[in-house]
Amino acid sequence: MDDESRKIDRPTSEQIEKELARLWLRQETLKALWTAARTLLIFAAAAILVSMLLFPVLRVQKGSMSPALEDGQILIFSTVGKIGRGDIIAFRYNNQVLIKRVIAIEYETVDIGEDGTVFINDAPTYESYVSYLTPGELTTEMPIRIPVGQYFVMGDHRATSLDSRRAEIGLIDKKQVVGKALIRLWPFGRP
Repeated sequence: MDDESRKIDRPTSEQIEKELARLWLRQETLKALWTAARTLLIFAAAAILVSMLLFPVLRVQKGSMSPALEDGQILIFSTVGKIGRGDIIAFRYNNQVLIKRVIAIEYETVDIGEDGTVFINDAPTYESYVSYLTPGELTTEMPIRIPVGQYFVMGDHRATSLDSRRAEIGLIDKKQVVGKALIRLWPFGRP
């Protein structure tokens, strides 16, 4: 063996410095990527938590709110704020979530006439969102005074709506309320 074949290629100090700089840059890039991914994950988890707790998103089902709301529409609800007469709310009933309109609030007296006219404190109401009046299936004793912390709700499609007119639903307690309708998310372009 001659001396030429025994010679080992050793990197120069400049090559070593370049390689160390490359490895350092790679390590810093991976750290930055990991920090960004972790931050995004925390932000996404927080956004999901906030949306579930403060702004639940629900899909309209069963057509009891037509014509105001149609099957398949997606609404954002708010869990904060005061609920008043005419507001659309979502509430828990029998392991499901129903969407209805608040007709009467605490301290009010509600009655329903034979033709379906709703009376609040003995005064007839005008409900522009109802296509036609009908008393529907009325098994709740009328008139009824609404106690503190409860609501009387009805669907806009009065003929088919399962609501406070039926004794099995009755008055809705504030604890049952998921939220008040805030905005229609889908489909776009509908009022």
